[in-house]
Amino acid sequence: MKRFEDTALSLEHAATAFAALGSEQRLGVLQILVRAGPDGLSMGELGERSGVTGSTLTHHLKFLTAAGLVVQAKQGRSIICAAVSYDMAEALSKFLLHNCCADTDEGHDHG
Repeated sequence: MKRFEDTALSLEHAATAFAALGSEQRLGVLQILVRAGPDGLSMGELGERSGVTGSTLTHHLKFLTAAGLVVQAKQGRSIICAAVSYDMAEALSKFLLHNCCADTDEGHDHG
């Protein structure tokens, strides 16, 4: 599967990803995919585990995929697998913590 490889996110890209996580159902779907590991899940299995099915699941996956948080593989006209883009999840985490404590005494070098 294609993976997100840029580790330095722009403010705009990070905001898009956080907006995609602004739904309890989407956040829940992402958590289920994180638990499933890098191979992801079939749409049927993801729907069963999340309790979100059909067009609602497709709608949520569209947001997560557009934000780079989920990748999907297709077979013919059917989506057969959805998985977390671990590179993007890691980049989002690094974005949040990049300047951690920079404005505190601990963040400054007093050499």
